[in-house]
Amino acid sequence: MESHHILPLPRFDRPTRLLLVVAPFYRDIAEALVAGARAAVAKAGAGEELVEVPGALELPAAIGLAARGGAFDGFVALGCVIRGETTHYETVCNDSSRGLTLLGLQGVCIGNGILTVETHAQAAVRADPAGQDKGGGAAAAAMHLVALKRRFAAPSRPLPDGSFRVAGLE
Repeated sequence: MESHHILPLPRFDRPTRLLLVVAPFYRDIAEALVAGARAAVAKAGAGEELVEVPGALELPAAIGLAARGGAFDGFVALGCVIRGETTHYETVCNDSSRGLTLLGLQGVCIGNGILTVETHAQAAVRADPAGQDKGGGAAAAAMHLVALKRRFAAPSRPLPDGSFRVAGLE
């Protein structure tokens, strides 16, 4: 029997906001993913906001736009891609994942909750908050990255006169 270890949710010492970005192409799957993500965010004491985009390919672009604004500490990409009869499945899976990875390597804290499955039934099992809860897992991943980013951030140091310098200002 397989055994999985799941890290406990991080604790935050200051307010934390996540943006849940969802592609609701399969509305029932998207709603289950969002429910799981919202429950995980609430359990960690963080706040969240939800936006919708047309499809999985738009998830990285929307997160990139929102990240530039600085209003959110982390992001959760939620959606579902079900294999069809053409190679479009591979394009959507690969390019949405690559986009999220590139943003992550730039320091954006993202939990990837894009399901890539063969059937709707597989997606339902993975999205169910009482089942595999991939939405909750993606939110937890984003929050863990937020906690790591804060841990590794350079501490602010006062200037010799006791004041602090604001970036870009003298």
